[in-house]
Amino acid sequence: DALITINAGAGGTDAQDWAEMVLRMEMSWAESRGFKVELLEASAGEQAGIKSATFQASGDHAYGLFGAERGVHRLVRISPYDSQGRRQTAFAGLEVAPVVDEIGDIEIRDEDLRVDTYRASGAGGQHVNKTDSAVRLTHLPTGIVVACQQERSQTANKVMAMKMLYGKIVEQAERERAEEIAKEKGESQDVGWGSQIRSYVLNPYTMVKDLRTGVETGNVQLVLDGALDEFVRAWLLQQAGQAEAAVGTPDAE
Repeated sequence: DALITINAGAGGTDAQDWAEMVLRMEMSWAESRGFKVELLEASAGEQAGIKSATFQASGDHAYGLFGAERGVHRLVRISPYDSQGRRQTAFAGLEVAPVVDEIGDIEIRDEDLRVDTYRASGAGGQHVNKTDSAVRLTHLPTGIVVACQQERSQTANKVMAMKMLYGKIVEQAERERAEEIAKEKGESQDVGWGSQIRSYVLNPYTMVKDLRTGVETGNVQLVLDGALDEFVRAWLLQQAGQAEAAVGTPDAE
């Protein structure tokens, strides 16, 4: 199972609108794969879209498959929010963390945790607006912040938020380990956790291009509706090839 978080990047209102489009695209793809999808938290944008959102995709290999979507997604289009109709570029970042059931060696001390409660917004009916049921957790040593407003009680939201926090801590540890290995091998390039991965162009032409694998298509709308299989498959094959090459090439003495 995987926790997928989407954050609006540079680009103002356009970026917040784009973040919501990415959220819809990723959730549609997850549903088409047969995953159970549950929106856990969403922070509305100031004029449109979202500032951030987190959903859970439950099913076989969800975490591994969503690894293909981790990184920065770039949109180029005529902005519907620009009175002069100019072309704008917007960015949205996607993070993936595992859903951790076994805590293992991870210990989170009470003094390392800040707990904030707030009134939930967005979907959920009238109930969410009556009580401060939403929970935001900040892990002070790492700066990781998670929030959950899906459940109807504050207690249930805190339990889910703790699971989200454990997953994010595990993901951060994996990322730091990958960066350390890359450094030891003398690899200066980004290992792919925060780099721009895919470009979506709506104007002056239409094209979606994956910047890692080179896969591209002119049918942008189909991709935005959740047709991501071709991109994910190419990334998985690329990763498998790199792993095979790494195993087959011993380090120089």
